[in-house]
Amino acid sequence: MESSLSFRARLVHAEAGKRVVQLSAWQGSSCLGSALGEAESAELAEERALERLQARLNQPPAQQHQPPNPPPQPEAPVRHPVVRRPPAEDSAEAIQAQAPTAETIQPSLPQAQSQPEAPAVTAEPHEPAADPEDWSDELAEIDIQLKRLGWDRNQEGTYLQRAFGHPSRNRITNYTDLAAYVRSLRDLKPSTDPAAASIPLRRRDLLSQSDDLLAALQWDANRGRQALEQQFKLSSRQQLSDEQLLEFNMQLEDTLAKAS
Repeated sequence: MESSLSFRARLVHAEAGKRVVQLSAWQGSSCLGSALGEAESAELAEERALERLQARLNQPPAQQHQPPNPPPQPEAPVRHPVVRRPPAEDSAEAIQAQAPTAETIQPSLPQAQSQPEAPAVTAEPHEPAADPEDWSDELAEIDIQLKRLGWDRNQEGTYLQRAFGHPSRNRITNYTDLAAYVRSLRDLKPSTDPAAASIPLRRRDLLSQSDDLLAALQWDANRGRQALEQQFKLSSRQQLSDEQLLEFNMQLEDTLAKAS
């Protein structure tokens, strides 16, 4: 007997006149998909996210299952020939042999050989290359911000549970999450209820959602890079701030909704 469908809403961004809600659909312990919604209030943002999510869930099976396979194909030709083999006369032929059906990729492959930075675009790590060893300044600022907000340890635990899934800052082991926590505390007003305060953007979640959206759109690495260059004048998602990455995901959501 199948489990009933349920939805989980999460406020991921809040500022004056703008709320962004992430809504995910679950069947038992399996996540069927997620979508973002933006509006002046959290309620409207959740409704827009629900509309997008329902549109994606109602797509025919061929549309839902086909996208995840194509994206890895164009990444391999761009990454491997440049990093593992020196430039040679037969390099272009080897690249074309690996992706004979990707007609839109072939014109840009010779340029990828002459530009060593191309692999960094197609093989984006989900974590920064190196974290600082000393986090004392960030931890000290957390205490300062908690005093400004008037939060005790229990209230901080409530906020951390919502944001990171655990009630203790000592369990934050990723510097990116710690920095996001500090930034979110700075933006909150004194006496804000930790159970209703906007939670920080988590870069890993944003990158994961971006991957899912790119796969659903069936965009290869070159197409995704073109969108970044047009919108932000940058060639990699790793060059985006968390807020820019959220904005990029929102635009991908809009593009997917129009395509549906």
